[in-house]
Amino acid sequence: MKSWLSTLFVLASGVSVVARSQGQTAPGVPRPNAAQQATAAKGDSRFACNRLALDPVARKRHFDELAPALAAAERSNRELPDGFEFEFPPDAATVQRVLEFAAGERLCCPFFDIVVRMERDRGSVWLRLTGGEGVKQFIKADFARWLHS
Repeated sequence: MKSWLSTLFVLASGVSVVARSQGQTAPGVPRPNAAQQATAAKGDSRFACNRLALDPVARKRHFDELAPALAAAERSNRELPDGFEFEFPPDAATVQRVLEFAAGERLCCPFFDIVVRMERDRGSVWLRLTGGEGVKQFIKADFARWLHS
């Protein structure tokens, strides 16, 4: 129960808030152009991943445990104009994984707008990842195993 409440607190404290980060642009994703860099200077996040934002234990859990578990649990996905939305079953273990994954993504990929939505009456749980120019292409490359359906 304590773990569930801790995860919920992390979510409530700003998963949908986009923060700035330092890091490398993901392979296959274009580097920001001058206009994007100017936008970043105004306070918007840079389009850059920072896998070092997670310590080694958290990085292993995020990429080697949570991401594959969620890819296997995913029911469906929806393509959006600026990203994707992924549907998961509403069981407590999956909800906790989605929330923990969203908190980790917020740290290592701060250019995402992240929304977790839980439908009423124990309906599906949705993880929405959207953002600015190039984010959709990044998701197609980095989340390829999630885009099976």
